[in-house]
Amino acid sequence: QVQLAESGGDSVQVGGSLRLSCAASAYTGTTDYLAWFRQTPGKEREWVACIDNNGKTTYASGAKGRFTISKDKAEKTLYLQMDSLKPDDTAVYYCVAVPIYSDCVTGEFGVWGQGTQVTVTS
Repeated sequence: QVQLAESGGDSVQVGGSLRLSCAASAYTGTTDYLAWFRQTPGKEREWVACIDNNGKTTYASGAKGRFTISKDKAEKTLYLQMDSLKPDDTAVYYCVAVPIYSDCVTGEFGVWGQGTQVTVTS
């Protein structure tokens, strides 16, 4: 089973940028969707973005235009470039390998990383 490890979380001021990375122990891109989710205390995990095997990307409405999901096959790494950050973006961010037979937006049956904390301060 693939293992995922996120990195790049940090504390940043409003309007700043961060790039999150997710290293996979084995490349899953030919069989899985790859996604980013986030969670704040007391709330459900929230879908952020997906990328499919062909590189097609989809975004939650709050991420569209500010966040960019991408992947590097050679490095077995998933990225999330986050720009124009807002306090509401504060959360633990998770990368997920979602089976192709599942729904990327729900992350059901997916393999989850341990998460990386992003804090946006005003």
